[in-house]
Amino acid sequence: MSLVGRPNVGKSTLLNALVGRKVSIVSNKPQTTRTAIRGILTSGESQAVFVDTPGLHKAVSALGEKINATALGSTKDVDVTCLVIDATQPIGKGDEWVASQVDMARCVVVLNKADRASREQMLAQLTRAAKFNAESYFPVSAVTGDGIDALKAHLLELMPEGEFLYPPEMVSETDDVTWVAELVREVLLERTDEELPYSIATRATVSDDGAVVCEIVVERESQKGMVIGKGGSMLKAVRQAVKPQLPKGVRLELTVVVDKNWQQRADRVERLGY
Repeated sequence: MSLVGRPNVGKSTLLNALVGRKVSIVSNKPQTTRTAIRGILTSGESQAVFVDTPGLHKAVSALGEKINATALGSTKDVDVTCLVIDATQPIGKGDEWVASQVDMARCVVVLNKADRASREQMLAQLTRAAKFNAESYFPVSAVTGDGIDALKAHLLELMPEGEFLYPPEMVSETDDVTWVAELVREVLLERTDEELPYSIATRATVSDDGAVVCEIVVERESQKGMVIGKGGSMLKAVRQAVKPQLPKGVRLELTVVVDKNWQQRADRVERLGY
């Protein structure tokens, strides 16, 4: 089951709300999600696998092209697609284009951020969204949880019969090492401004002595200094912020490297796992 939509409509927050745990990083920066993130919900006799996807946008880089392809690819061979729309913003050409890429007869329109929309806005959005001829429509707030239980129950009803794909206790496909890299990037997104968040990539490996070494990749030498901070202050703050969220027993080491203009180079984008 794929969650698709424009950037910054709250797909990652919605995934976390549906699963009941944080399995995808979130920030107020568009295009935070760069790969397909799978979250698994098991409830009684039912199991659903949700795929959080990058926000679909007009690509201006090799990275943008790759993450758009990832998002569109996630809509193939799924039982249901959820088109997520920001309830506080008028439905525009971007939403219409995304809708044109999916089978709306098997699509649930989710009007997210209902807690920030007035009743008049919600009614207007539902009226506009009706033209998509979707399977159903659900106003929700992924932040407050309003409407999530009803949406969850409906989505589970739409799942075909079959064997569980994952053990009941499993909530994410993301391994611990990759999750550490994502947590580091989430903190950096929160603490950096201007163009820097989009120039940052993270990847992690395990060293011979068992530490998780997270490599923070930037595009220019000037950005490297910003990420390190005066006297290493930024890296220290990142480590402190990430530590409470780390899997038990994980020891974290951070390094910063420059890979010039990596976003524009398809081979570098692929090397970084996007």
